[in-house]
Amino acid sequence: MKEKATFAAGCFWGVENAFMNLPGVIQTRVGYIGGTTKNPTYEEVCDGGTGHKEAVEVLYDPDRITYKQLLKTFWSAHNPTTRDRQGADIGEQYRSVIFYHSIAQRAAAEQSKKELQESGIYKQNIITEIVEALDFYEAEEYHQKYLQKKGVAAACGI
Repeated sequence: MKEKATFAAGCFWGVENAFMNLPGVIQTRVGYIGGTTKNPTYEEVCDGGTGHKEAVEVLYDPDRITYKQLLKTFWSAHNPTTRDRQGADIGEQYRSVIFYHSIAQRAAAEQSKKELQESGIYKQNIITEIVEALDFYEAEEYHQKYLQKKGVAAACGI
């Protein structure tokens, strides 16, 4: 059985890199979600105005890795207290968002956010949005597994 999870946490190259080699992750792909433009291009998303976020869609085996484990990776892969910014990357496309695919994912995401906020790890409020996953548009091929293709271990502040 396979399940899907979708996360936006800044530059999608680094976010994909954080998830792609986890045991139980079957496949990752980067793309755009959360906006109004159909089939947006990278340039349109970067120019702003589409409302899309750079995101990674994770296909995983819930018998090998849990959604809670994926959430832990998500939280550790970026700063969830900055709006529309991760490191040097600035713009609405870099917003921190968990896109849920089921009521169970929504509940788990809300609980993990609450627990992280209450932990005191961050002095600022966690501003990560939790919204329903709708249309996901796969990014251009040259963005897929970008860091792996370039032989770079990490980038984008991750």
